[in-house]
This record gives sequence, structure tokens and C-alpha cells, in this order.
Amino acid sequence: MSREGVEHALRARADERDRISGDLLDLESHTTYQLLRGASLRGATEHRWAAAHDALAALWRLNDAYREVLRDAEQIRASRAKLSAEQLAELTALLAGDSVVLRAAAKPVERRSLLPQQDERLTLDQTVTRMDAAFQEVTSTLNDIDDRWNALLPRLDAADSDLRQVRDLELELGESAAGLGAQEAELKRMRAAVVEDPLGAAVEQDLDRLVRLLSASLAELDLAMVVKRDFARRREDLVAALDGVRAAESEARLAHGAVVVKIALPPQAQPRSRVDALAATLDALDVSADTWVLRAKRLAELESDARKAAEQAQATAKALYGLVGRRDELRGRLGACQAMAVRKGMAEDPNASELFERARALLWSAPCDLTKAAAAVETYQRAIHGGTP
Repeated sequence: MSREGVEHALRARADERDRISGDLLDLESHTTYQLLRGASLRGATEHRWAAAHDALAALWRLNDAYREVLRDAEQIRASRAKLSAEQLAELTALLAGDSVVLRAAAKPVERRSLLPQQDERLTLDQTVTRMDAAFQEVTSTLNDIDDRWNALLPRLDAADSDLRQVRDLELELGESAAGLGAQEAELKRMRAAVVEDPLGAAVEQDLDRLVRLLSASLAELDLAMVVKRDFARRREDLVAALDGVRAAESEARLAHGAVVVKIALPPQAQPRSRVDALAATLDALDVSADTWVLRAKRLAELESDARKAAEQAQATAKALYGLVGRRDELRGRLGACQAMAVRKGMAEDPNASELFERARALLWSAPCDLTKAAAAVETYQRAIHGGTP
């Protein structure tokens, strides 16, 4: 190498050494690296980190040997202002030749040989390449472990937070409603697995299930708190709702009484009352010893049942009165068909007159059989229009 080449190579190697030193310091200050140094690992993570640790040890050995060569080169360069040909040749050998010596590592006796162990010689470029491969192995391991911890530990923290909220709500309610003792132990087991073996811990499905369970428990307990706080008001609303059910059922009974004398009804058309059963359920809820979670569910069901009972009674009354309307509509159709028969000159037709009288008798009888009356009107209408009765 020329003097200019040596000067350039020394400056480039000095910059390279500083950059490598900075990267190694960053590696050692990395949060995950610091955690792993004192961590108790197991499973796949223990094996992976052991391999990375060996790579890191090799990296430091390479770095020490690399820096030693550069120190020797810098000492030679600093010894004289103007380099001699001998010094130039020596610097060229250090900077471009196989100047980095890796001493043969001591091995356990079971891995030794009686033959002499050869030291390994590398160029500076080869040394840097090998250091980079070791560095990549270590950082890849750190990144993989870090990714798993970042993905799972926040979720475990959130589950812990949900569990604490469940416990706080239970304390406020004065009862243990959720029964999450087993889940609390499971959460601790999952956290230990993720901390000690993030690369081998397959906890996602169990964690998903536990998160859903805690979310459902929180929702139940929140509802229970609302019910406990608003129970008196909601009970008053329920009493008023039951009064509404009574009124709707009374209207349905009145409708049945008014209609049954006009329209023939089957026995199952008799309105059935649900209000007494609903009132009994409310009375039982008042003295219930159930947890507020269960009482919240029962109160919500009772509110829904009361609403449905009122709607059903109203629908029954409407349907019953609709039967009278149906009879009146059939009477109107029969009259319209009779008018058409007159226009078509069929008023005196014996067959048509017989069909008319049959339909009329059914529609003006009490109680009226709507099914038979509708069929009779349909038969008369077809006869008027020229169909076969």
C-alpha cells in the first residue's frame, strides 16, 4: 500500500471501529438485552438465547482481536512523522493481510483432541463480516423475543387490570359474583410462560378466551351495580308496567266478550292472563337472596316479559275486534255481488238466489262462523261471474 493508501485505510478503520463500538454499546443498553441478562428462561427461548449469547461472546472476541490490530497499526503510524519502507510494509500487512489472530478456544475435556489446536487468522474485512453475522444473530433473537413480549405483555396487563376491576366491583357489591379464582391462577400461569419462554409460549387462544370472559364479567357486574343503584326506581316502573298489562288484558277480555256473541271463536281464543305470574315473580325478586348479577338478569327478563305481555294482550284485542270487521267486510262483498247479479239479470236465477241466501244466513247468524261464511261468499261471487259454484 502507498503512504496515502495507508493513511486512508487507517482513517476508514478508525471510523469503522468507532461505529462498531457504538453499535455494541447500543446493544448492551437495549432494554430487552438488559432484561434477558438476568432473566430465568426456559424452553425454546432459553435455547435461542443461549445460542445468541455464544454468538455475542464470539463477537466480543473478534472485536478485541480487531481492535488490537488497529492499536498496533496506529502505534506504528504515530512512531514517526515519515514512515519508512519497512513500517509501510508492516502497516500494509496489518491493514490488508491476515493480521487478526483468533486464539484457539479452550474446550471441555470431552471435546478436546490430543492434536495441537490451530489459531485462526483473518483479515480485518473478514473479521468485520464475521462480527456482523454474530451481531445479526443476536439482534434477530432480541427482536423476536421483543416482538412476542410487545404483543402479549400489554394484553396480559390489560387482563390484569380487568381482573382488578372485577374484584373492585365485587367488593362494592358486597358479594363474589364472578367466581374467577381459576381464571386468576390461569392468568398468572400465562404471564409466567410469556416472561420465561416468549418464543415457546402458545397462550393466544387461552388469553383470547380469558379476555372475553373478563369482559363479560365486567359487563355483568356493571349491570349489577346499575340495578342495585336503580332497583327501587325500576321496581316502581315495573309496577306501573304491570298495571299496563292488567289494563291491556282487561281490554282483551272485554273484546272477547263482545266478539264471542257475534263471531264463533275456538276455546283457545279465550285471552289468558300473565299479569299474576309476573307480579309473583316481582315479589319473589324483592326477597331474593341471589347475587346482584343474577337479580340484574332476572329484572331485565321481567321487564322484557311485562312489555311482551302488554303487547300480546293489545294484539289479541285488536285481532278479536278485527274479526267483527272481517264479518262486516264479507257482508259488504255479498251486497256488492248481489248488486252485480241484478245488473247482469241473474237476480231471479234459482241457483244464484240459493247461494246468496246461504251466504246471507251465515253472515247474519250469531255467532257467525267466519270460515264457512267466507267460503259461501266466495262461491256466490264465482257464480255471479260465471264460474262453477
